[in-house]
Amino acid sequence: MPEVNGRWIADMKLPRTPDNEEPAAERACDFRPVDKGFTEEMAIAEASRCMRCKRPLCVDGCPVNIDIPLFITHIYNREFGHALDTIRESSMLPAICGRVCPQENQCEGKCIRGRKGEPVAIGQLERFLGDRPELASTPHMLPKSGKRVAVIGSGPSGIACAGELARNGFDVTIFEAFMTGGGVLVYGIPEFRLPKAVVKREIDGLKELGVKFEYNSVMGRLADAEELLGEKGFDAIYVATGAGLPKFLNIPGENLPNVFFANEYLTRVNLMKANSFPEFDTPTKRGKSVVVFGGGNVAMDAVRTAKRLGADRAIIAYRRTEEEMPCRKAELHHAKAEGVEVMPLVSPLEFLAGEDGNVCAIRVQRMELGEPDTSGRRRPVPIEGAIEEIPCDVAISAIGTNANPFAKLIGGMELNKWGYIVADEETGQTTNPKIWAGGDIVTGAATVILAMGAGKKAAADITEKLAG
Repeated sequence: MPEVNGRWIADMKLPRTPDNEEPAAERACDFRPVDKGFTEEMAIAEASRCMRCKRPLCVDGCPVNIDIPLFITHIYNREFGHALDTIRESSMLPAICGRVCPQENQCEGKCIRGRKGEPVAIGQLERFLGDRPELASTPHMLPKSGKRVAVIGSGPSGIACAGELARNGFDVTIFEAFMTGGGVLVYGIPEFRLPKAVVKREIDGLKELGVKFEYNSVMGRLADAEELLGEKGFDAIYVATGAGLPKFLNIPGENLPNVFFANEYLTRVNLMKANSFPEFDTPTKRGKSVVVFGGGNVAMDAVRTAKRLGADRAIIAYRRTEEEMPCRKAELHHAKAEGVEVMPLVSPLEFLAGEDGNVCAIRVQRMELGEPDTSGRRRPVPIEGAIEEIPCDVAISAIGTNANPFAKLIGGMELNKWGYIVADEETGQTTNPKIWAGGDIVTGAATVILAMGAGKKAAADITEKLAG
């Protein structure tokens, strides 16, 4: 242990351990995971870089407040089981969060070492532990309370809430609209970023805690809140349906064949295995020239998926500059390394049809940055006369999502004017004292770890309210 007189001394000369990635030219041809993860020696070397700050800002930056310095210390001492137990006290999904959370804006973004160099690779260390679930201790379970809770949606927020409630002694049933658990973790995030086997492992862990899953259950259609709290006999409901209704570009030609919304396109491949057609009976268009509009992680997932489906030219088109893209910088780096072309400062005007009726090109307006808007960012404004056509045989819209209608169908709680559930920020309780909600259906599209944090907060409040 790097100590002097009992005091931890970080190895300040050691550079950040590079990610253990597959070669870009090879991985862009299939759906293998991009990152192979740290070996034990890589993890220990990276752990030695941690400064063990007196006031660990990294913990403040973590939405679920994992004791990051403690689990890193355990890694350095090769106490991997203790390290994993430390994480699991706060987070049920380390293997998932270690892969897909934006650590650069959260824990790593607060790391003191990042002020004059590279922060500690906290996300990689979390993933290193999450991929070794057999090392974790059996979680402590409180006695059964006799109370029943329905969780609607098995995405990250629903999973986090269900796991906490199960450990607190509740009988939990998750109702999931799809035929498998995981929500956006399985339908939205590609295999090369988050292997489905990792999600299944986490779902199986919940089942071992006693959580029951009811698949193919579209709540609001199958049963509403009144029925769940009445004849179905549940004492509380946690709504975590997500917000997957696509935003429209509202331009001519948006309904042409081979113009997709990102959620549809990704679901076909991620959940329905269209990349393995005809082995799996879900076809999708394998475009040779693909344009994706958007600059977030979903847009990056879509364009990188198109590349793996055989696109010779895969373009990410964004109305602002590359530096302003809201996606993770790592995802942009990976995309460019795999051959994705970035086309900044363009705005779509019209999808054009070819002789066969399918989309054949997109007419776009070139933009430049003008004066700052209300957010403080310089507003993109059209360059007069700068209109171009981009040939394509597949176009994908990835400009965001809206609240889906299931919250309204479930009923029993107040929605805001955009269709999102009104819930207390600290507890997740809605205007109905027996219904809680969290994740994207409350906040709008956000991150996995923020959705998990909402699930944890709601579980704590449900536990307090039902125990009273």
